[in-house]
Amino acid sequence: MAMISESDLVVNPDGSIYHLNLKKEHLSEKIITVGDPGRVHRVSRHFDKIDFEMNKREFITHTGTYKGKRITVMSTGMGTDNVEIVMNELDAIFNIDLKNREPKKEHTTLKIVRIGTSGSIQEAVPVGAHVMGEYGVGLDPIIHFYEFEMSDYEQQVTDSIRKTIQLPYAPYVVKGSETLASQFDGIALKGNTLTAVGFYAPQGRELRTAIKYPKLIDDLTYFHHDDFWITNLEMETAGYYALSRLLGHEMISLNAIIANRVKKEFSKDPYKVVDELIEKVLETI
Repeated sequence: MAMISESDLVVNPDGSIYHLNLKKEHLSEKIITVGDPGRVHRVSRHFDKIDFEMNKREFITHTGTYKGKRITVMSTGMGTDNVEIVMNELDAIFNIDLKNREPKKEHTTLKIVRIGTSGSIQEAVPVGAHVMGEYGVGLDPIIHFYEFEMSDYEQQVTDSIRKTIQLPYAPYVVKGSETLASQFDGIALKGNTLTAVGFYAPQGRELRTAIKYPKLIDDLTYFHHDDFWITNLEMETAGYYALSRLLGHEMISLNAIIANRVKKEFSKDPYKVVDELIEKVLETI
């Protein structure tokens, strides 16, 4: 394949990838991602030891061992725009020769687990629960910039969602890793996670400005395509799933439910809900 240009693949003078400031030796092939940079320590404090730390913008990385297994935890910040940077740069670190700027002949498949926070839109999914997204439903536009194909079923769900909430553009639906879903089966409720492009109006929150979709939460709560229901809202999962499929990685997203939008409740102790999920993931990974 042709050499990748310096402007398409930006490498720092020390040989690390541009935004993450990381090299292959800094990372495990098992990676936990979190949105909040402050949550990195809440994961790595359980490590037996931390061998490497890097702070760059909102991207904070700790690599160490947990019960003898090498694990990386890193923050992404919020939104699929940041996820797009993280996924492309992680893939480049493992699957592109950064010095020669050429894809490697042998592909390395990463196993990535997201520990996030989310709001439930189903009364039966309470504050304090943990949800594993079998599918991600993307209301963000990131995937429209890639050549991406959905399965027939995913396309059917996509069309139904677009019709239900009358979006002026096409959303997307993509399944997470079946391998990792099987590995983490039993530690969280199974659901389908919707990824919004923002926190306020894109998730039906109205403060001082009128919003275009005031019935968004109701529409999404009652939406179903056969047995496909949406359980929770957040801002990253669908982007992770789509890019993982494109790049050939295993990815699953687990969310700590800290709000219930139907019952209008918010957790009195969101850190406890997140910490319980962290411990479950570390024991399983």
